Amino acid sequence: QVQLVESGVGLVQAGGSLRLSCAASGSILNGSAMGWHRQAPGKQRELVAAITFVGVTNYAGSVKGRFFISRDNAKNTVYLQMNSLKPEDTAVYYCAASPPYGSGWRDWGQGTQVTVSS
Repeated sequence: QVQLVESGVGLVQAGGSLRLSCAASGSILNGSAMGWHRQAPGKQRELVAAITFVGVTNYAGSVKGRFFISRDNAKNTVYLQMNSLKPEDTAVYYCAASPPYGSGWRDWGQGTQVTVSS
């Protein structure tokens, strides 16, 4: 089992930038894809960005060109750099990990609130 802990400053003005971090402990992430998801009030949780173990990335259309996901396998950490933030990016952001060489999201962090003021 993997424990995931998100961190990052939670309040920023529109147009600003923010970087979230997700540190994994309890088990290494060899072979696991990592993803950042978000859930806004009254909306379903959505996948924002994902990265495979070898670094192939995928983004939701709404954040492409503004958000960038990266990982440091040696540190068991994944990052989400968020630029040109908009009020509609306000949500709870969750880090997730897939099973090693598997599909789906098995392990989840507790979530961190990101608020973008206009």
